[in-house]
Amino acid sequence: MADLLPPLVTAEVDAKAKFDEKVDYANLPCPVPYEELHREAFMSLKAENFEGLRFDFTKALNQKFSLSHSVMMGPTEIPSQSAETIKIPTAHYEFGANYFDPQLMLIGRVMTDGRLNARVKADITDKLVLKANAQLTNEQHLSHAMFNFDYMGSDYRAQLQLGNSALIGATYIQSVTPSLSLGGEVFWAGVPRKSGIGYAARYETDKMVATAQVASTGAVVMNYVQKISEKVSLATDFMYNYFSRDVSASVGYDYILRQSRVRGKIDSNGVTSALLEERLSMGLNFLLSAELDHKKKDYKFGFGLTVG
Repeated sequence: MADLLPPLVTAEVDAKAKFDEKVDYANLPCPVPYEELHREAFMSLKAENFEGLRFDFTKALNQKFSLSHSVMMGPTEIPSQSAETIKIPTAHYEFGANYFDPQLMLIGRVMTDGRLNARVKADITDKLVLKANAQLTNEQHLSHAMFNFDYMGSDYRAQLQLGNSALIGATYIQSVTPSLSLGGEVFWAGVPRKSGIGYAARYETDKMVATAQVASTGAVVMNYVQKISEKVSLATDFMYNYFSRDVSASVGYDYILRQSRVRGKIDSNGVTSALLEERLSMGLNFLLSAELDHKKKDYKFGFGLTVG
């Protein structure tokens, strides 16, 4: 009996110390931005798969300014009333100019089809950031612009959104414990005269991330990411729309090797996809993409090179 007493006493002391440990609510961590609640899950489940040929070249002119050239050749899907997917061959060239500074970022893209994309990120103060993006097209009513004002507090983040079509939105997320953060959003679109409100929760530790989001539009999104190691993570998500009764779920993985990265997923509709990024040498990457949809008999394969 004497030999058993020390472990029991030690266990009681450890349990009491763990119970007495208090959370310093005055020094909670700053949560992630509201629009990045699902960023870990999106890394595995929302990979940028593509079809056809893709070539990207970036030339740095100095430490802050660079030019980019992109060539994309592949089919484009067109709307059809039949069950089969109809595709037509297309090719695009995109020219870009980039300016990166610790307090200012400017990105511009212009394509041969007439589209012009622009992005701006400017640090007004250490806590207030302005983000703006715009797209101009030749097609009527498809051009848009959006301005975001992000404020980062010690344990919270707030954002104000202003866009065309009289769009006004606001988000707020607050850390309530070192691992749990809660937030909400509200928006108003003046042209279609629609409004909405949403709520979100995020729980994060060193080994896992779980998020849940619900909106008055009927959308419910939940996902879970398990970090197996620093290089391997598994993810799953569940999406449901209360009004349309649409349900979908998917599982995916993200595996980082010494010179490559593999991401893939399979969803409840039977669609399987994978994306391989292989670093051939310094500044040269090879991309291999595949997506299989046996139900629709739609198979997409693509390969590309990224230089610079």
